[in-house]
Amino acid sequence: MSQSLFEKVWEAHAVKELSNGQTQLLIGTHLIHEVTSPQAFGMLRDLNLPVAYPNRTFATVDHIVPTDQRQEPFADPLADGMVKELRKNCEETGITFFDLPSGKQGIVHVVGPEQGITQPGTTIACGDSHTSTHGAFGAIAFGVGTTQIRDLLATQTMGIGKLKVRRINVNGELRPGVYAKDVILHVIRKLGVKGGTGFAYEYGGSVFENFSMEERMTVCNMSIEGGARVGYVNPDEKTFGYLKGRPYSPSGDDWDKAVENWSSFASDPDCQYDDVVDFNAEDIAPTVTWGINPEQAISVEENIPTVEGSNESDKDLVAEALEYMKLPEGQPIKGTKVDVCFIGSCTNGRLSDFEEAAKYLKGHRVADSVKAIAVPGSQIVDGICREKGIDKVFEEAGFEWRGAGCSMCLAMNPDKLIGDQLSASSSNRNFKGRQGSPTGRTVLMSPVMVAAAAVRGEISDAREVFGVGELVNA
Repeated sequence: MSQSLFEKVWEAHAVKELSNGQTQLLIGTHLIHEVTSPQAFGMLRDLNLPVAYPNRTFATVDHIVPTDQRQEPFADPLADGMVKELRKNCEETGITFFDLPSGKQGIVHVVGPEQGITQPGTTIACGDSHTSTHGAFGAIAFGVGTTQIRDLLATQTMGIGKLKVRRINVNGELRPGVYAKDVILHVIRKLGVKGGTGFAYEYGGSVFENFSMEERMTVCNMSIEGGARVGYVNPDEKTFGYLKGRPYSPSGDDWDKAVENWSSFASDPDCQYDDVVDFNAEDIAPTVTWGINPEQAISVEENIPTVEGSNESDKDLVAEALEYMKLPEGQPIKGTKVDVCFIGSCTNGRLSDFEEAAKYLKGHRVADSVKAIAVPGSQIVDGICREKGIDKVFEEAGFEWRGAGCSMCLAMNPDKLIGDQLSASSSNRNFKGRQGSPTGRTVLMSPVMVAAAAVRGEISDAREVFGVGELVNA
């Protein structure tokens, strides 16, 4: 019987059906970080339980670590305590820890793939909602809470209800200046932040076939913003090419066997989906958010919505968003003044994100009124950027080049907005207060669009600022 990748992976990892209707699912790889794991380790100690399979858990620090002053002890005692606690827990249990001195530290969803830990046909869990990122490799990856982290440490399994599968096809050719970030913002805009509730999203079509692995990761990363628990792309030669030679990837004779096994998990061509949605790539433009959730997005060429022109069911939320964002309804989004520009996060903090932004940023200067920071997703990304001189391009343009971490995506660290500052951000959430100030405002966009906003001091069309189409076609 033909099956989707989700069904194949689910069946391969199902232990048994639980009395509450959920499935006890074996989780092949467990990723942890400093913020959501301390309580789980405490629960294990209270129950006098060991970590069942420490070789299947990998740890790093990312959320609360500072990106500028990196020497320990940190100025923030909470951050210092959390890092020390994770370090102690890993030492006591034998869990591999990509600590700050290792040269391999970074955002958990950047570290897993670059180490080759993230592999097709596997199940992955992490105490972070953006674990869906790992689905870019044909894995089924779940964000979990602290109680489930405890269960995973103790048993390597967790209880979860089976999801439906929606196939999202994006076919055609993206226009110059349109990136993976625009694709997922467009999908969320059309399907809604609750549209994926109860679903796993399978992404396919010519656009995803042509995407690099890092572009696939960007889209899968924000599946959760669309309400889906899981987002994935079927593994192919690009997947295997990315993984080959990485530290935790199979090697030698095991490599060929692994590729054969990984390939078998891809969805069968004639499998049935619970739903199918088609998008035309040509319809997608550089996209920015204007409101307080990722569904509230428009093309950079469009005007901010009006309350009166919105659907009746949306009017209250539109009014709330406009009031919070302090944006004039019905006016162009382009030209809106920005105070802070941030390139980084588990969505857009990878090497290709900085390479692409640097390509256009070179020779330009950040506007005097703007504070701009660039934060690589890992120490390895940082090192490669330094080897290529990308950090110098950013610094010469007026960006601050920081150490690896989550930074201003969620502001659990010192990187925060002040007052009602408006941030042009390559991160994933534009919720109220998300970037550290209870009145701070966030507009999501691609890294190149953030660079354009930084140069102009206002939300801008990168195609106009940098001649993106001309450079692409040159």
